[in-house]
Amino acid sequence: MELFEKIKGITGNKRSAAGIVLLGAAGILLLFVSGLTGDKKEAVPEMEKACSDVAQEYRRESEERLEAFLENIEGAGEVEVYLTVGSGERYIYASEEKTSDSENRTEKEQKYVMIGGSSSREPLVETVRVPEITGAVVICTGCGSPVVEERMYKAAAAALDIPTSDIYVSIMK
Repeated sequence: MELFEKIKGITGNKRSAAGIVLLGAAGILLLFVSGLTGDKKEAVPEMEKACSDVAQEYRRESEERLEAFLENIEGAGEVEVYLTVGSGERYIYASEEKTSDSENRTEKEQKYVMIGGSSSREPLVETVRVPEITGAVVICTGCGSPVVEERMYKAAAAALDIPTSDIYVSIMK
């Protein structure tokens, strides 16, 4: 009741003080209820999970393809590959650029191309970039031979477009 008395003293009216207290209580109640729903908070982890699922699927498919490719190298024998993926799938959006030249300066304005109706507009996706492979571990039964090991390094580097320093090749036990 002390808060009510302070508000009454400020407003000078018992009805105004009661209205302010009720509005404050209603605001606190709304904050509490909005905290219980949490719909927007769950959307971010779902989006991150979807991105990581795409990256993991890309990694698995790339590993399988590279294993099948490397097994064709003479002397390789059985091959297993593990790849590391640095980033998920990236979207590049279409944009328009306007350039205006005036006396002493040039101004550039860039806007994204939007598609859809008035209620749901989205930017137009121009390109989707696949996840980036940043490293590889290759093990094979034939890697006891330095010649086979060198072939594995070179083939994996060429196939993945990464330097040989980001590849580790070893013999399978």
